[in-house]
Amino acid sequence: MNNSGRADSACCSSGHLLQGTLLGSATVRAPGHCGELVQGMLGDDYFLVTCPIDFFARVKVELYQGCPAVNAPEDCPKAAAAVRATLAHLGRPELGARLTVHNPIPRSKGMGSSTVDVAAAIAATGLALGQELAPETVGQIAVAVEPSDGLMFPGIALFDHRCGRNFELLGPPPPMEIVAIDFGGAVDTLEFNRVDRRAQWQALSGQAAQALDLVRRGVAQGDPALVGQGATISARANQQVLFKPQLDRVLDFAQSVGAVGVNVGHSGTIIGVLLDARPRRGKSTYHQARRAFPEAELVQHFRLLGGGLQVVGPCPKSMDFDSQ
Repeated sequence: MNNSGRADSACCSSGHLLQGTLLGSATVRAPGHCGELVQGMLGDDYFLVTCPIDFFARVKVELYQGCPAVNAPEDCPKAAAAVRATLAHLGRPELGARLTVHNPIPRSKGMGSSTVDVAAAIAATGLALGQELAPETVGQIAVAVEPSDGLMFPGIALFDHRCGRNFELLGPPPPMEIVAIDFGGAVDTLEFNRVDRRAQWQALSGQAAQALDLVRRGVAQGDPALVGQGATISARANQQVLFKPQLDRVLDFAQSVGAVGVNVGHSGTIIGVLLDARPRRGKSTYHQARRAFPEAELVQHFRLLGGGLQVVGPCPKSMDFDSQ
């Protein structure tokens, strides 16, 4: 973090440079996700269970005194909105900011590209002001910008992605690998969630409860098979909300290679083949998937890991809230 107070150039939204005082800066790294392990409704509450993977993005926030504008890459308006919301939350709306975003995660696929931008920007803004924001605070600010995955929480977590009111830390990830397959198309999470699908989700609450019970037990016991069973139930149920034409083919493939199940981006296009990592078959399954689905736009191999945000570069130990 830089609190030198030196003069530096900041950029207003108009694109004009001005001289302002650099108050602080911080860079935060956040993991993307391969869809969700479970998503649905329990009673009147929406929820999802996170599926973080080793696919990262980084956001640097520099805060300036002198111009209340937020300068960010043109394709990152949600990250800019997150910085504004965080500055308002911290009582410093008069500050300006410059964002630098490095995010290789494909957009509109259900892999958390915008949630990563938003969550990392929120955490970095707090750190640039010398404040470590708790994961639940990051989550509450994030859902005010858009419905958000719970990747800011450590381990595998349940999170109310619509309102940010509820969360539950389920535990560390079982040893699992994921072969992610995408057959094309795009889903805008913000637009998707603007449509009222409450009746559809509530009709599937029985499957959601069954899936959650299996995944919760699987995480607690470190059992990939239970996690895979629960995720598959949720993936099948989601066909009634966002149909994926290739899901049955991927299910057949998963069974043929001895996978423990599949999961999906419930508001995205991605499908994951879930593997017990202990036999170390991830790379061979990846190559089999490429041969089985030559028309796929994307086939990638990931590791399931614990969520959480990580400060990039030296920082006091108390501020290192990475929980992989």
